[in-house]
Amino acid sequence: MAQIEALFLIDLIATFAPYMIVALSLNLEYGFCGIPNFGKTLSVAGGAFLVGFLPGRLAAQILGLDTSKYIENNAKIITMINNALQTNLLLSLSLLILTLFSAMVLGAILGFLASYPAIRLREEYLAMTFLAVGEVMLIIGYNYPELVGGTLGVSVPDPFVWAGKYRFLLITIFMLFIALLVFIYLQLLTKSPLGRLLRAIRDNENAALAFGKDVIKIRMKVIILSSAIAALGGALYAFYTSNVIATAYQRVSWTFWPWVMVILGGAANNLGVVLGTFIFVAVRKFIIFYKEIFGIYVPFDVVWLDMLLLGIALILILLYKSEGLIPEKPIKTIEIHRNQSKMSKIES
Repeated sequence: MAQIEALFLIDLIATFAPYMIVALSLNLEYGFCGIPNFGKTLSVAGGAFLVGFLPGRLAAQILGLDTSKYIENNAKIITMINNALQTNLLLSLSLLILTLFSAMVLGAILGFLASYPAIRLREEYLAMTFLAVGEVMLIIGYNYPELVGGTLGVSVPDPFVWAGKYRFLLITIFMLFIALLVFIYLQLLTKSPLGRLLRAIRDNENAALAFGKDVIKIRMKVIILSSAIAALGGALYAFYTSNVIATAYQRVSWTFWPWVMVILGGAANNLGVVLGTFIFVAVRKFIIFYKEIFGIYVPFDVVWLDMLLLGIALILILLYKSEGLIPEKPIKTIEIHRNQSKMSKIES
């Protein structure tokens, strides 16, 4: 029983970490800058698809394996690669770091390509454009098998295969560590003067323009950074599952669910988003883990119970606590009389 609970906890944290990264990236866009990105699946799937495309082919080239029919012989090739990675820690870590970095670069490029022609649109039109662009990435994944095997998917090299039975524990700790670094980075970023500028653009774009700020350029930079972070989350999730299937990165899981996490926890509050993400993931995992118990009490398939409960929770939050579980904290400013005293000292 203790072993089952430990595996459940590891799976919970392993799912929580990449979703935390994606939700934090959305919070940077929407919560702090007011950009309604309904195409998060674009960058998340982009990072995952790169994991399905690059490291296997690259490792096969390094090991001298034939990659002319990589998709057809994917299982055989990945098995040989993993056998080599079991005894080559340097190659495993190099492959992991290179792939994660490449995924972030690809995510940034996708963010730029998605935002460049549409960044001047009004919020509702911008949201629809992002949604459509995200669907384009999924269509490519579905219908171009040479990328990640289409709807059948591909296996990917396991850079933690050398850890043996501790593989899931180690990769979970690694993903949680990366998620913590992302959280610290975004906390420092949003607490800086740049964070205050993002809030100013969100609250009153015309006022920011009046002070000479290039709103369009700043928004594009935010989208590019956010897309790079979201692609990192998608790449980590792909490494954890050891395979990439295009159908696993559809808009419900990687666009709408992160939106629920942000709204549930509290937009423009990174700590609130982390809490909202954990609650969302934990509820889903508990329902899946105890589905046989819940199945007795519901008149429908228990797989829909998490959708129903989370939908009701979201409606209640929007009705009675629209600011989320942990609302955005107001920015502390210096009192007027203190400013006046400082100015008098400078003048004297």
